[in-house]
Amino acid sequence: MVKIMFVCTGNICRSAMAHIMLENLAKEKKKDIEVYSCGIYAEDGAHSTRQAIDVMKYDYDMDLTKHRATNIRNSNIEEMDYILCATYTHKIMVIGMYPKLKEKVFTMKEFVSDGNSKDLDLKDPWGYDIEIYRSCAKEIYEIVNKIIDKV
Repeated sequence: MVKIMFVCTGNICRSAMAHIMLENLAKEKKKDIEVYSCGIYAEDGAHSTRQAIDVMKYDYDMDLTKHRATNIRNSNIEEMDYILCATYTHKIMVIGMYPKLKEKVFTMKEFVSDGNSKDLDLKDPWGYDIEIYRSCAKEIYEIVNKIIDKV
């Protein structure tokens, strides 16, 4: 059983979308993966944004309405095999909070890259329109498909 945690700021957009996508893909491909997500500044119990819910529903046929945000301090992050962050800043913050987990912490893009990529950040769609969410979700979907092949 591989345990993966996605981390972003509020756990209502990027990490929530990555969470549901990987969870669904793992079931579909019958991979033994447990998926979790949290946010560094998440408000426990917060709902995903309307745009994230709509993109997941209409573009990916996935239900994000039941997702509730988890603050990193209230998560089970120390049990993870891989901790995949939305941005390099998140990665540095997670390592600062949990230094003993350093070897398990990557940005999502870094984890699936060939090592030549300079762009390690997944841009935050929060506060933008549905098209920005759609673009973000597409990027996450491509990453998640690489993650499933790697673990």
